Amino acid sequence: MSLAIKICGLKTEETVTAAVEAGADMLGLNFHPKSPRYVTPERAAMLAMLARGRSAIVALAVDPADATLSELLSTLSPDLWQFHGQEPYERIRDVRAIYGLPVMKAVGVAEAADLPGVAAYARVADRILLDAKPPRDAAYPGGHGKVFDWAILAGLPPDLPFMLSGGLTPENVGAAIRTIRGMGLKLAGVDVSSGVESAPGVKDLGKIRAFIAAAREADRA
Repeated sequence: MSLAIKICGLKTEETVTAAVEAGADMLGLNFHPKSPRYVTPERAAMLAMLARGRSAIVALAVDPADATLSELLSTLSPDLWQFHGQEPYERIRDVRAIYGLPVMKAVGVAEAADLPGVAAYARVADRILLDAKPPRDAAYPGGHGKVFDWAILAGLPPDLPFMLSGGLTPENVGAAIRTIRGMGLKLAGVDVSSGVESAPGVKDLGKIRAFIAAAREADRA
């Protein structure tokens, strides 16, 4: 299985170009207003023009209303949705049917008790993204740079493909890939946001390139 690499929370032409040229498979554009990585639909559409056809455009939303999705569909025309809120299974199923786009569902993980719902989401979502649960008082659900204990994932079905997020960096992504694959799990991709930043919402071009290179090296090993 070829590993998908996603760089999330991009806001500038320079960072989009760096991610695409370094070989990112997916670029995440964040539409949660409370996030330091928020971009408007109009700004996102301009950024997407630099990557269209080279990297998949992912629209990240948190418990979005239909009106929000319709606006993003017409303005941005993403390749897939990423839902990062408390969306129930039925919402994932309905969005796929209504809008005709694949859906990635992020699920927060902090302990083994968080895993039973993952398989249920996998039945309705096209991709599963396992992320570290945010702090209780967090204003936004992801991108906090927290790593969860990967050993928890031993409770997943071995044939369930998923992407991994949560505190990944150029320094630890290789270890994450090797560890999880060594557990016999079906790691389909890795996702990074804060781990390639110099400050919240400020991407570092060198870190983007280093993350992608490290993930590719571990994938080939």
